[in-house]
Amino acid sequence: MRYGAIDIGSNAVRLLIADIIENNGSVSFKKNTLIRVPLRLGDDAFLDHHLSGKKSADLVKTMQAFSKLMEVYKVTDYKAYATSAMREAKNGDEVVKLVKTEANIDLEIIHGQKEAGIIYASHAELNIDKSKNYLYIDVGGGSTELSLFSAGEMWASRSFNIGTIRMLDNQDTEETWNEMRDFIRENTKQFKVILGIGTGGNINKLYKLSEEKDKAPLTFGKLKALYTYLSSFSLKDRINVLGLNQDRADVIIPACEIYMTVMKWANIKSIYVPTVGLVDGIIQTLIEKNHPKSS
Repeated sequence: MRYGAIDIGSNAVRLLIADIIENNGSVSFKKNTLIRVPLRLGDDAFLDHHLSGKKSADLVKTMQAFSKLMEVYKVTDYKAYATSAMREAKNGDEVVKLVKTEANIDLEIIHGQKEAGIIYASHAELNIDKSKNYLYIDVGGGSTELSLFSAGEMWASRSFNIGTIRMLDNQDTEETWNEMRDFIRENTKQFKVILGIGTGGNINKLYKLSEEKDKAPLTFGKLKALYTYLSSFSLKDRINVLGLNQDRADVIIPACEIYMTVMKWANIKSIYVPTVGLVDGIIQTLIEKNHPKSS
């Protein structure tokens, strides 16, 4: 049995096809195929609040390809979610209809709160100490989702229109940054120690660059050193010398800035990076829907 998860983000579009494993009443999944297409929908959505004909056509072609792949892989169930860029595009609903007509994929534009919930459903928390306090930080192209957990229970969760593409396009506002700061300070002040859990493509890449071993957390100092190191290279050299993908080389700098700022405001000294994201959470929600006894 295989499930599919499609994440239409502001920077890239992803398809995860996962093999579903049933063993003695428990159900888990193993990643089979992950495809990432850097469409950069956010460039249109945040500047023009409208997806251009070209971006819409590229998205439709990508969805047609994903649809064919899921057919070949014999995917039995899937979910396709669009996040910040499609939330912001005034023609988002039209594009959803176009995707349905041209690619036969049911696409849903989800609000930030639901996005945060699905990311949490990735079960990144399974291997950590539930007696401690954690702030989930998911940084995307258009938004940052924050969820605070204490003793395994969610205390607060919110989505902010601060993201890497939005920052590169100068579409982030001081007011939103202040809102995020106030949310963090208000909801973390009663906790002495808070650990971070970082999700998203940029923190995954940063963790890989850090060469940390055995899933050890990334310290604030190590993250700051990485930021300084990466910032010392031009965009061209980040691509040619460091070997970063073109669509990662520019966004990784503002991503670092967001993670460091959140960690500083929450007084977080280290951040765990379970290398999961929205697509992992989508697969987990499909398992919980189709195999309720396993959840």
